[in-house]
Amino acid sequence: MTKTILFDLTESELEKFVTDMGQPRFRAKQISEWLSRGAPNFSVMKNIPEKMRDDLDKIAQTLPVRVIKKLQSSDGATTKFLLELNDNERIECVLMRTSYGNSVCVSSQAGCAMGCKFCASTLLGLKRNLTVNEIFAQILVAQWELRGDRFTDKPIRPNGDANNGDVSHIVVMGTGEPLQNTDNVIGFIERANHDMGIGWRRITISTCGVVPGIDKLIEWGRPINLAISLHAPNDELRKKIMPIANKYSIHEIMDAAWRFTDLHNRQLMIEYILLGDIDGNLLNATCECAEQLVEIVRNKNCMVNLIPWNTVAERQFTSPSGNAIHRFQDILIKNGIHARIRRERGNDIGSACGQLRISEANK
Repeated sequence: MTKTILFDLTESELEKFVTDMGQPRFRAKQISEWLSRGAPNFSVMKNIPEKMRDDLDKIAQTLPVRVIKKLQSSDGATTKFLLELNDNERIECVLMRTSYGNSVCVSSQAGCAMGCKFCASTLLGLKRNLTVNEIFAQILVAQWELRGDRFTDKPIRPNGDANNGDVSHIVVMGTGEPLQNTDNVIGFIERANHDMGIGWRRITISTCGVVPGIDKLIEWGRPINLAISLHAPNDELRKKIMPIANKYSIHEIMDAAWRFTDLHNRQLMIEYILLGDIDGNLLNATCECAEQLVEIVRNKNCMVNLIPWNTVAERQFTSPSGNAIHRFQDILIKNGIHARIRRERGNDIGSACGQLRISEANK
């Protein structure tokens, strides 16, 4: 029997569901409060009678995602969740505890159609887009991990509260291309802002360069952060590692990105994975590439995130040496470009950049 997902019901639908069970209407409000906290099951709802909890468990589930597996990094700062959707598709999301707050990296699609040669997320192709509720539920899974049964009647604080265990930042950088699911991603962000008080400037969308999607974000008009997964400083090289380069040129992508950042006076983030081939030869991490990248971002309000490639068993790349990485960074800095080498989180549990996948669910 397919169970009813209570999180997907409207207020009136939940009331009807409860009264059809022969329960008083006020139980719907109690359940709704638990759902807003991310309750993973009915057993945690201690203000609901045990008999009703048992009955609910037979016919319903709380959220549209279920935690199948949870992995904790060795430093305790990163938690990766393998989640199952109601149609048995699986996704991943990552909770990162940082000095500035608790950040959650969410997936926007089950699988990915982009085909980037260095990434694990696209290995099995695109399965489907996620709904607003399926994306939002990933935040609630992380929120429950942070607070769990320590929840009180106090609401989640606006803009998150790291000390109180709230999610404070969101990055839409998990599995999938967010701007191939733009409407649902926008709906999710609107809900995260309204329901959880997470400010626009604490939310980041990462795209590999879907120009119509960037245009839609400009039309939407919210001052969120935009990250461009560039990974090459010229179209010829980019086409070899990112199929989307055959549709949109770097010039087209960056023109749209600058229009977005100019609208909100926001700093653009450029994501740049540094790659070597299996023989250790530099691919996009040469000094020449660094100089070409300088010409793309010179005198622009941006920051370049340099990301040493994270191992993906099925991909035939290597990470450049530390010297090569710092040489690349030095060229950018000497030309006035804000460039940093990203500290990867959760590499030991496969949750670092480019490592999220759905293949674990199929082993």
